[in-house]
Amino acid sequence: MATLDLSQLPPSDTASRLARLRDLLPEAGCDALLVTKLENLRYLTGFSGSAGMLFVGPESALLTTDGRYAEQSAEQLTQAGVDAEITIGRLDAQLGALERAASGLARIGLEAASLTWASELRFAELFDAELVATRGVVERLRVVKDAGELARIEAACDIADVALAQVKERLATGLTESEFAAELEFEMRRRGASGPAFETIVAAGANSAMPHHRPGDRPIGEGELIVIDFGATVDGYRSDMTRTFVVGTPDPASLDLLDAVLAAQRAGVRAVRPGATGAEVDEACRVSLTEAGYGEVFLHSTGHGVGLEIHEAPAVAPGAADILAVGSVVTVEPGAYLATRGGVRIEDSLVVTEDGYRVLTKSTKDYLL
Repeated sequence: MATLDLSQLPPSDTASRLARLRDLLPEAGCDALLVTKLENLRYLTGFSGSAGMLFVGPESALLTTDGRYAEQSAEQLTQAGVDAEITIGRLDAQLGALERAASGLARIGLEAASLTWASELRFAELFDAELVATRGVVERLRVVKDAGELARIEAACDIADVALAQVKERLATGLTESEFAAELEFEMRRRGASGPAFETIVAAGANSAMPHHRPGDRPIGEGELIVIDFGATVDGYRSDMTRTFVVGTPDPASLDLLDAVLAAQRAGVRAVRPGATGAEVDEACRVSLTEAGYGEVFLHSTGHGVGLEIHEAPAVAPGAADILAVGSVVTVEPGAYLATRGGVRIEDSLVVTEDGYRVLTKSTKDYLL
């Protein structure tokens, strides 16, 4: 069985990101930025530890973390070609290093969405500077993926596709929702994923009417709708895909619901193109489901960006002004949910290209087993 070899994937251009971030700091109203969101820290440096902070000043950068990551941090920053000082130690040592790095600066940006109030108070005491609440500065850089990022997302999609193909027939053997989720996740790990991209959703029968149902001990039965929403993680990057199946023959009402959601998903995919807004893609799905009579039971947004996080920019939702750019990765996942009866959701991950899009999740949408 072939497994993923990360060394065969193209590298990401991590080394250029600090300079690009510095270009955004004046617009954000700060002289430096303290990065505390771990996904942003990883994006900027390649460091994948579970604890750390990154101070990005006008000309230099400082990564702080604890002793668990002394060797890992140095190795990963060197491998990524990132020029940054590293301080290893307990929290007081890290804070002291940050205080010295910030000396003489007038305005220091904090990532408002990833800090607790207690942390903000700590930094207010630490820095002799005006603190600026910033939003989405690093995330703005992350929207357009480079070749290395796209290769990792596509590898995660490929692993998920193959894993589903290997185990989907098991849905017809009387497994419980949680048993099938475990088999699917094991198959992804066996093929090189570091883990699932998020908590796998397996929702059968009436449970499929709950968009984020957690798998339980309910056996999967014949003739009922089964929603499977899952993904793989490869080198920090994630995939996302949903398929809906029926074991045996669906009743006419379920068949109508399946066909309506499939048509809406196709309409949304066709709307993906550079320059389109997230709202336009969402509207394409919503109009299609409304015309089929299911508009009122489409209970969530059409999609979202995918990358280091399973939900990131750009938004694909009603009123979303985010503009799709070449190199951004988004999902298109309309759904319709009938309480006590069941629901259907169908989702693909796509990369925006110069002439439209390329679908990254290739599993068949045939729903009969």
